Amino acid sequence: MPAKLSVNLNAIAMLRNRRDLPWPSVTGLGRIALQAGAHGLTVHPRPDQRHTRRSDLPELRALIDDEFPQAEFNVEGYPDEDFLQLVEANQPDQVTLVPDDPSQPTSDHGWNFVEQGAWLTPIVARLKKGGFRVSLFSDPDPAGMEAAKSTGTDRIELYTGPYGGTYDRPEKAVARLEELGVAADAALALGLDVNAGHDLTVANLPALARRIPRLAEVSIGHGLTADALEYGMAETVRRFLKASGW
Repeated sequence: MPAKLSVNLNAIAMLRNRRDLPWPSVTGLGRIALQAGAHGLTVHPRPDQRHTRRSDLPELRALIDDEFPQAEFNVEGYPDEDFLQLVEANQPDQVTLVPDDPSQPTSDHGWNFVEQGAWLTPIVARLKKGGFRVSLFSDPDPAGMEAAKSTGTDRIELYTGPYGGTYDRPEKAVARLEELGVAADAALALGLDVNAGHDLTVANLPALARRIPRLAEVSIGHGLTADALEYGMAETVRRFLKASGW
């Protein structure tokens, strides 16, 4: 089965937040994305609320529950106590833990599982006890997958930013893609499911899907939102689904 598509709404929220106005509507565009066939919605509510706000989460949870019960809600963030309480209050289907510093403009690296695995393990256990599927943001490092597995996580999400950054260098894209593929192979061999996200586009998704045919989910925000300005949200979702193999 092709990777499921989760639409990251952060870029839409950032555009809305430029004005003290309710548009563009994060919930409204999430509805359009799900109507067009997206399998879920992703948000990353950072502490400064420059992207998705905490107040968006109950609305998005209700949207999925009331209108799209087959879809999934994925909440990303750094697992401090405030974040953990936020996800426990809003009951996403999946929690993706990222090692972001609050000052970072966007996620740009994965966890060091060897050094941080012992710290992550009780956090993963707490989330799984709460009924959440857990995914850990990961660099494409096959050597770290044993340590990732030992945390008890269900999935890793491969950081695909360096691959996305090779959009004008085809020879580099091949090397970056293989790095991702080797890491995915190692994770899958250990029984971990594999997600992927960051700077994925209609152009680079097909090769990723071919190299990692058991990819479970892709979470896409910036590139999808950029295309939505040109094609509209519904048509853009359909384009990304096609690129993913649906």
